[in-house]
Amino acid sequence: MFIAPLLLAMLEPGSALVVLRDGRPVQTHVEGAADIATGLAITAKTNFRLASITKQFTATAILLLAKDGKLSIDDPASKHLPKWPAYAGGVTIRHLLTHTSGLPDYDNDVPDSTPQLSDADVLAYVLKQPGSLFAPGEKYSYSNTGYAVLALIVESVSRQAFPAFLKARIFKPLGMKSTVAHVEGKDTVRNRAYGHSRTAEGWMRTDQSATSAVLGDGGIYSNLEDLARWVRALDRCTLLDCGTLKQSWTSAVLNDGTPTNYGFGWRLETRDGHRVIGHTGETRGFRNALLRYPEQGMVVILLTNRNEGTPATVAAGFVP
Repeated sequence: MFIAPLLLAMLEPGSALVVLRDGRPVQTHVEGAADIATGLAITAKTNFRLASITKQFTATAILLLAKDGKLSIDDPASKHLPKWPAYAGGVTIRHLLTHTSGLPDYDNDVPDSTPQLSDADVLAYVLKQPGSLFAPGEKYSYSNTGYAVLALIVESVSRQAFPAFLKARIFKPLGMKSTVAHVEGKDTVRNRAYGHSRTAEGWMRTDQSATSAVLGDGGIYSNLEDLARWVRALDRCTLLDCGTLKQSWTSAVLNDGTPTNYGFGWRLETRDGHRVIGHTGETRGFRNALLRYPEQGMVVILLTNRNEGTPATVAAGFVP
C-alpha cells in the first residue's frame, strides 16, 4: 500500500475502547492507525500486545492445572522444574502468582541491545542470581520473573508449549480466535497493531524489545472482541468455578498478615470509591488497561499502541 508522504505525516497510532455492562457492549470507540507505515486503521478486531494484562491468563492456566489435579498452588516451584536454585527452595507457586517470591525482576537487568529472551532464559537468569531479595512471603515486590517461571511450570506439567496450552484450554473454548501468545518469527498475529513512540521527527515504530518474546509475563496479543468473550467467561465462571475465581480476586497476605492488594494475576484497588479488579499493561509501544467493576457490573477495556498516556485513568472515567 502506498501512502502519500503528507498523509503519512498526519497519521498517529491510536486506541480501541469498549465499555461493557453485564457483559454487553454499551460503548465502543476506535481511532488512529494500527501501523503508521501502512495507514491501516484500528478496528475492534485489531490485536494489541497486552503486556502485563497477560498475567491473568497465565494465572488461569495454572489454576486450570490445579483443577485437573496436576499441581497445587502451594507446591514448591522446584517440584515442577528440574533446575531450580537452592536459595529459592521455599518459593511456592502461590508466591510466584502473588509477587511475593523474592525473586529479582529480570526486566530490570535487560538492556535493549540484548538478543530477545525467552521464558527459559528468564529461568537461566534466576539460576545465576546470588540469592533472593527477601524470604518468600516476607514482602510484595512486583516481578515479571515469577510469571515467566509460571509459564515454564505450565509447560512442564502439561507437556505442552505454553502458547499451545493457552490456545487449547482458554482461547479455543471461549471462541477467542484471534488471540495468541506471540513470538516474532514463529507465528502470525492477524490484524496486528504495532507499537509506536513519539520522537522529535514524529511517530516511529517501537514494537519489539529484548523482552518481547517472554510469554508468561506479557506476550499475549488480543482485541476488544476476544477480550469481551474473556470477561464474559469470568463473569459466568465458564472456565473456572466461581469459588476459584473468588480466590483469584482475593488479596494475598504477607507472612505478617499484611494484605498486598494483589491476587492471582489481578490488582485489587479502589478507584473513586468503587472496588476495581483489573490490570494495566505497559511495554515498548503499548499501554493498556482492563478494569472490572463488580458492584456496577461494568468492565472497561482500553488498548493503545502508543508509548504514552495513562489508559487506566482514562478507562476509569467511563464508570459513573
